[in-house]
Amino acid sequence: MAIEGVEQPAVLQVDDEIRLRKYEGVYDFAFGWYKDEETVYLVDGVRVPYTREKLKRMYEYLNHHGELYFIEVMEKGVYKPIGDVTFWKDDIPIVIGEKRYRGKGIGRKVIRTLIDRGRKLGYDCLYVSEIYEFNVASAKCFESLGFRVCGQTDKGKRYLLKL
Repeated sequence: MAIEGVEQPAVLQVDDEIRLRKYEGVYDFAFGWYKDEETVYLVDGVRVPYTREKLKRMYEYLNHHGELYFIEVMEKGVYKPIGDVTFWKDDIPIVIGEKRYRGKGIGRKVIRTLIDRGRKLGYDCLYVSEIYEFNVASAKCFESLGFRVCGQTDKGKRYLLKL
């Protein structure tokens, strides 16, 4: 139970073609996302691809701190994982790992679904711990949903959404 006292749903339906599926320890399909230097740069601010061990540690950390989901889209009648997102009050890290799905509004729909989850859980606010200065698309996505800058970090900004 990553959020104390809260049962994580197996699936959160975003819309007819997008869903969030609870992490259950299987993630080999995601390794390609984190071997890509451009993706890793957006996530970590460095261009050093992940090893399998680092990917495992990342997912264990995220699963321990929040509700970890894989973002899945319907493709030819089957859900396909294209990214991941973790939800907890203090952060909402999101990655669209499959590049061809970036810039299509999927991240915005996912974050909107998680904002609704936060409201249902009775949260008064949600935070994003850091968005790097160079990750303009991510900043625009969160800002379009009402998140506002609430602080500076070494490499970017921290965001807050009052619910």
